[in-house]
Amino acid sequence: MLVALVALAACVAILVLWKARAHEARAEAAFPPEGQFLTVDGNRVHAVVMGPRDGSVPDLVLIHGASGNTRDMTFDLAPRLARNYRVIVLDRPGLGYTARLNRSGATITEQADLLQRAAAELGAERPIVLGHSYGGAVALAWAVTRPDRIAALVMVAGAAKPWDTGLSAYYRVLSHPVLGPLAIPFLTAFVRDERVEQAVGEIFAPQEPPEGYLEHIGAGLTLRRHSLRANALQRANLLGEIEALHRRYDEISVPTEIVHGRADTTVGLTIHSEPLSRQIAGANLTTLDGIGHMPHHSAPEEVIAAIRRAAVRAGLRRAD
Repeated sequence: MLVALVALAACVAILVLWKARAHEARAEAAFPPEGQFLTVDGNRVHAVVMGPRDGSVPDLVLIHGASGNTRDMTFDLAPRLARNYRVIVLDRPGLGYTARLNRSGATITEQADLLQRAAAELGAERPIVLGHSYGGAVALAWAVTRPDRIAALVMVAGAAKPWDTGLSAYYRVLSHPVLGPLAIPFLTAFVRDERVEQAVGEIFAPQEPPEGYLEHIGAGLTLRRHSLRANALQRANLLGEIEALHRRYDEISVPTEIVHGRADTTVGLTIHSEPLSRQIAGANLTTLDGIGHMPHHSAPEEVIAAIRRAAVRAGLRRAD
């Protein structure tokens, strides 16, 4: 009986791993890297560069949120911005096509360090840095810990301050040292891309995703085993990292623009952006009535205007 159970378990494991590998291969074939690869201290970083490369326009780095990749920014925002900026879109560690930094979950400070050095490899020594959602926390860590390597900061629905709600069961399981590695291959093997697309669509509420967005983002990339694990660990560790960093935001001296929707139920305006705007001297907060967690898609002109204000304030563009 025991031998039969062991054999059955082995067969299940083989099936799950085979299906997981097949799903990952399909995702990477359907959504290959959009840009180029850099090597920063032995770490592979995926970067998409758009816009003039002759030094005639400011450098702008875009950092995506949790579970995302460069495709969130390259769908619409980056091409629009590339008319007036050299836009650098970077995959965060473990997501998209940037390799994981470690097995414990790269901290926001470690991520900021890696992405800053990747941008510098591309010649962007002091770029404007925009972060969305989780990427906002990375952008803040960049501004605090590498103040001489940033010209201006733009936060879009960014996670900034401590909160008091607990970690969801999903992230508790996937970040667990034992349960996570057991559960993740089953998710990769059996969860369909359409379920991820549905979850992404819900993040836009009360808006709908723009036409073509769900087909562009590459939901299957999110379901790869290493990405699920990296994202879960980063999300599980985020609150503690923000608790350790947030008292230093008053050290930020670069021009700061903050954009946040009043209808955002994912990263609350009153918890994050409002107190952040009071803590950073000269920060300008733009609130958007009726807009949810994805202003860069639901109200892109407002985000583009905030970037322009940051560039003007930093002396990188002339005011009209």
